[in-house]
Amino acid sequence: MGLKSKVLIVGGTGYIGKRLVKASLGHGHETYVLQRRDIGLDIEKVQMLLSFKKQGARLVIGSFDDHRSLVDAVKQVDVVICAISGSHIRSHQILLQLKLVEAIKEAGNVKRFIPSEFGTDPSRMAHAMEPGRETFDDKMIVRKAIEDAGIPFTYISANCYAGYFVGGLCQCGHILPPRDSVVLFGDGNQKSIFVEEDDIATYTIKTIDDPRTLNKTVYIRPPANIFSQREIVEIWEKLIGKQLVKTSLSEKEFLDIIKDKGYADQVGMIHFYHIFYEGCLANFEIGDDDEEACALYPDVEYIKVEDYLKQYL
Repeated sequence: MGLKSKVLIVGGTGYIGKRLVKASLGHGHETYVLQRRDIGLDIEKVQMLLSFKKQGARLVIGSFDDHRSLVDAVKQVDVVICAISGSHIRSHQILLQLKLVEAIKEAGNVKRFIPSEFGTDPSRMAHAMEPGRETFDDKMIVRKAIEDAGIPFTYISANCYAGYFVGGLCQCGHILPPRDSVVLFGDGNQKSIFVEEDDIATYTIKTIDDPRTLNKTVYIRPPANIFSQREIVEIWEKLIGKQLVKTSLSEKEFLDIIKDKGYADQVGMIHFYHIFYEGCLANFEIGDDDEEACALYPDVEYIKVEDYLKQYL
C-alpha cells in the first residue's frame, strides 16, 4: 500500500470541518489545518485549533487576503479539503473558495481537491427556485473554476445531515424530536437520505487516495438510511411507544409561508421544499460516471437512523 496523502483542511473549526480533521487523523494522514490570521478573539476556535495540534495536526497560518500564504500552505500537502461554513454571506463564501482554487492552481502540486459542498448535488438543481437556487449556482461557479484550472477533484454529495434533519423529524426550525405532535410536508412520503456527520467525514477521507473517485461525484447514500419523513416519524413513535398527532402542510401552504420570510430563511426553506415535496435527493439513479460511497467502502459501519434517534430518549 502506498504512502497516505498529506491533507490540508480549510475551515477545520466548522461543523463538518472539525469532523474532517478527526477523520483524517484517525485514518493516519499527516493532517494540516489552516489557521486563519483573522481569527480575532474567537476563543472557542483557538482552543479547538490547539486541541487539533495536541492530537497531531499541524497548524498552518494563512489568510485569504494573502494569496502567497495560501499557496505556501497548499504546497505542503497532496490533498486540500475545503469545509468553509455555509453561514458566510453568499458573495463572501464563493470569493473565498475561488481564492483557494487560484492558490491550488498556482501551487500545481495538489492531486485532489474537495470543495465545500457536502449536501445536495448542485449539478442536479438548476431548476431550483430562487433564492434557494443561488446556493447551487455558487457551487457550480466553483466547480467550473476547478475544472477550468485542471485541478483533480472529488465532489461529495452527502444529502441530509442527521443532526439538522433526523433530530427534529425533518421539521423546519427543529433539531430535537417532539413527543406530542409533528408537521408533515404534504403526505410525508417523499424519500430522503440521512447521514450522520462523522460518517460524512469518514467517507470523504476514504475518497482522497482512491483512484475510483478521481474527477467524480461521490454520493453518500446509506441504504438503511433512505426514508420518508413519515417513516422517520414512525421510527421515533416506536422508540417512545406513543403516536404523535400529525398535521399536514400542503405544498401551497408551505410556499405561502416562504413568501413572508427573510432571505436566509427563504433559502433554507426552499431547500426543504425540493427535498420533501419534490424528493430531489432520491428520485434519480447514480450514473456510471459517478460513485456511491457505501458501495465503495462496505467496511464502514455507518450510523443508522434508528440508532441515531435513540440518543434523544
